[in-house]
Amino acid sequence: MLCVGTGVGVAVLLTRLDRELARRLTAEGVGTAFLVAIVVGSGIAAQRLSPGQTGLQLFINAVITGAGLVALILALGPISGGHFNPVVTLADRILGGISTGSALGYATVQVLGACVGAIVANLMFNLPAVTLSTHSRSSSGLLLGEFIATFGLVLVILGVVRSGRSSLAAFAVGGYITAAYWFTSSTSFANPAVTIGRTLSNTFAGIQPASAPAFIVMQVLGGLAAVALARLLFPSVPADAVVVPHDAVEPD
Repeated sequence: MLCVGTGVGVAVLLTRLDRELARRLTAEGVGTAFLVAIVVGSGIAAQRLSPGQTGLQLFINAVITGAGLVALILALGPISGGHFNPVVTLADRILGGISTGSALGYATVQVLGACVGAIVANLMFNLPAVTLSTHSRSSSGLLLGEFIATFGLVLVILGVVRSGRSSLAAFAVGGYITAAYWFTSSTSFANPAVTIGRTLSNTFAGIQPASAPAFIVMQVLGGLAAVALARLLFPSVPADAVVVPHDAVEPD
C-alpha cells in the first residue's frame, strides 16, 4: 500500500512538473515569436513609411523593439523568467536557476518561436512567408559589435538582479537594447534565436544565413564573458530571478 501511495505521489509530481514546464516553454516560445515579429515587422514598417531614411528607420526599429521587449517581459516573465534568448537561458543554467533539460527545452522553443515570428511578420506585410535574407553582416567590426552587445545585455540583467531590483529588469533590458541598436556596429541582435529568425526575412531587419553562425558564436562568447565577470562582481546572484523572478524550476 505504501509503495502504491508513493508511486501515485511520484506520478502526480511528474505530471505537475510536466504541466509547469509546458507553461514555461509556451511562454518562452510565444514571447520569442512576438519579439521577432516586433523586430521584423517594425523594420518593414519603418522602411515603407520612411523610404531612403536609414537613420530614421533604425530609430523606429530600435524604439519599437525596446518598448515591445519591456511589455513582453512584464507579461510573460513571471511564468518563465522572460528569457526569449538562448544566451540568457545559458546564463541562467550556469548560475543554477534552470535545469539542463529545461534549458534545452527553452532554447528549442525560442528558436521555433523566432522562426514563427519572422514568418508572421512577413505575412502581415503581404510578403512571402519565407524569403532568405541577402543582407550580409560579416565584417570583424560587426562581430565585435555582437560580442559587446550580448556581453552588455547579460551583464545588465545580472547586475539588476543582484541589486535586488528585479522589478525594473524589464525596463533595464528594453532600455539597453534600444541603446545598443545605436552604439554597437551590429545594431545589437544579441540573441541566437532572433538571429536565426531574422534569416527568414529579406527585409530591413534581415541577416544572410551565411552570416548567422559567426554572429551566434560571438553572442555565446559575449554571454559567457558576462557571466564570468558577473560572478566576480555579483557573487550572490539569485538563481531564480533571471531575467525576473519566475516559477520554480525542477533540479537535475
